[in-house]
Amino acid sequence: MKTIRRSPTDPAFVQNPYPFYDRLRGMGDLVYWEEYDMPAAASHAVVSALLKDRRFGREVPAEMAPRVPRHLEPFYAVEAHSMLELEPPRHTRLRGLVLRAFTSRRIATLEPEIAALSHALIDAFPDRPFDLLRAYCQKIPVVVIARLLGVPDDMADQLLAWSNDMVAMYMARRDHAVEMAAAQAATEFTAFLSAYVEARRTDPRDDLITQLIAAEDGGARLSTPELITTCILLLNAGHEATVHSMGNGVKVLLEQGHVPQRGTAQAITEEILRFDPPLHMFTRYVYDDTTVFGHTFKRGDQVALLLGAANRDPAVWVDPHRFDPTRRIQTNTSFGGGLHFCVGAPLARLELNIALPILFDRCPNLRLADPPHYGNSYHFHGLERLDVTT
Repeated sequence: MKTIRRSPTDPAFVQNPYPFYDRLRGMGDLVYWEEYDMPAAASHAVVSALLKDRRFGREVPAEMAPRVPRHLEPFYAVEAHSMLELEPPRHTRLRGLVLRAFTSRRIATLEPEIAALSHALIDAFPDRPFDLLRAYCQKIPVVVIARLLGVPDDMADQLLAWSNDMVAMYMARRDHAVEMAAAQAATEFTAFLSAYVEARRTDPRDDLITQLIAAEDGGARLSTPELITTCILLLNAGHEATVHSMGNGVKVLLEQGHVPQRGTAQAITEEILRFDPPLHMFTRYVYDDTTVFGHTFKRGDQVALLLGAANRDPAVWVDPHRFDPTRRIQTNTSFGGGLHFCVGAPLARLELNIALPILFDRCPNLRLADPPHYGNSYHFHGLERLDVTT
């Protein structure tokens, strides 16, 4: 296996990781990425295969679980119940219960609400240059999730702050300060949601917390820790992906002069997700000694699946570095695959399909005020700011 070196916090990589992905893809099916101390896959074929291979998964093998430092106990107390970090049978039970509450029918009913929220946010745009990420892209997904959960809109900024602090644990720039902030956010977030869960047990409402409490599968229900972690996961994962997708999408649309309309929204959304996805790396553990794509893995090894690289594979897409809103996309890896395919993907797509056409229809003179820059947030890939004028 060939070896490659590239710091994920290097400024040039942060702003444009795609040349590195091309180089890595050309070196073979699996290449050892030295900074991550694991093999990495960059082709669509290998990434897709390993996402679905049950010999690989998210949950660390029990005998290899590291000792949790005391200062991170609150954070990992939450993570211990996250279906994103679990495998069957716990993952199967948790996901099944969540899907009973987070149904496609429930998501579809949100369309008028997302449209009304989009218009209200645009009505509040200032007459001077402003950051569209904070004024629009961040607010839509966090307010929608808050309303789904049954949490007041005025808690949106606090939920966003907790989410940002916890999600930073998965970024390459993680340090002790990030860890302390994540642990504090986990503590406060858990306390806040615990109060809401207990209130909904005695006073049910038409919200997701109540539906999660009521969800049942063969007599099994979510425990309180599982329910709280699920609410946190839905907010953190749903917010992070949609914010980056919307920001990255507006950036490329403005740079290239494309205007999304209601009739073209779905195709443009899929090309945005392919062209510049919000999550670029998804790591998996090996559960059985096995040889795949010419490399022998041992139990407990890890492999990095580069979702952003797979979406630009020339073996799948003609001229993959060109943004083409007329491209017919049958599949992409932006929301993962296999058992861990993102449960919030339909909601993220709905938000993009509604919010982007409304934004460009209401703001026909929308322009970039300053060149946008991506944040130092790998494995995620999103902008620091998106300064615009209307």
